[in-house]
Amino acid sequence: MSGRPLIGVSTYLESKVGWGVWELPAALLPAGYPRLVQAAGGLASMVPPDDPSYAADVVARLDGVVVAGGPDVEPVRYGAEREERTGPPARERDAWELALIEAALASGKPLLGICRGMQLMNVALGGTLVQHMDGHTAGTGVFGTHAVTPVPGTLYARVAPEETAVPTYHHQAVDRLGKGLVVSAHAADGTVEAVELPGASWVLGVQWHPEMGEDTRVMAALVRAAS
Repeated sequence: MSGRPLIGVSTYLESKVGWGVWELPAALLPAGYPRLVQAAGGLASMVPPDDPSYAADVVARLDGVVVAGGPDVEPVRYGAEREERTGPPARERDAWELALIEAALASGKPLLGICRGMQLMNVALGGTLVQHMDGHTAGTGVFGTHAVTPVPGTLYARVAPEETAVPTYHHQAVDRLGKGLVVSAHAADGTVEAVELPGASWVLGVQWHPEMGEDTRVMAALVRAAS
């Protein structure tokens, strides 16, 4: 046994993906996620969508949970009507990842939400989302970079106490905060860039994409909490 904690990372579920001679449905994850877990000292395990009733059993076998980035959360999940620029729903993934979040919170397992994952954490706790905003990408399919400023005294500020440039790609953001959540970082334009849930367990969401950069501090903090 290596002693490294097992970190489960949620995955995409796509109807048609090509590789080699194959074009088939696939559960997949950009390689940056497992590489970041590994670089931070953890063992990475992909956690594809399943029946939400199994989420607690899955979380019980993990030491920590990461809800990865991906498609827009379906607005019905936070009591809103879909706006024109909101992407198509990923209902199976929404249901599964909400169940993972609820199971992690109930069990006290360390939980990290990345981009969509942070937004879904907010929705799981009764919060809402801004369905479209500009300025947080560098173009279609191109990650941007901007600074995030930590809020003093928060968990995130202990992980990264200084203003930090981060890789970013999102057009939605937290609007009304979910129950118990506090803002722990923001962008220069006021966008909420990190949220956390104060308490006995380690719960953090970041709006940016640490798997696309070289800074391992956020993931390393999750791995330490999961150890």
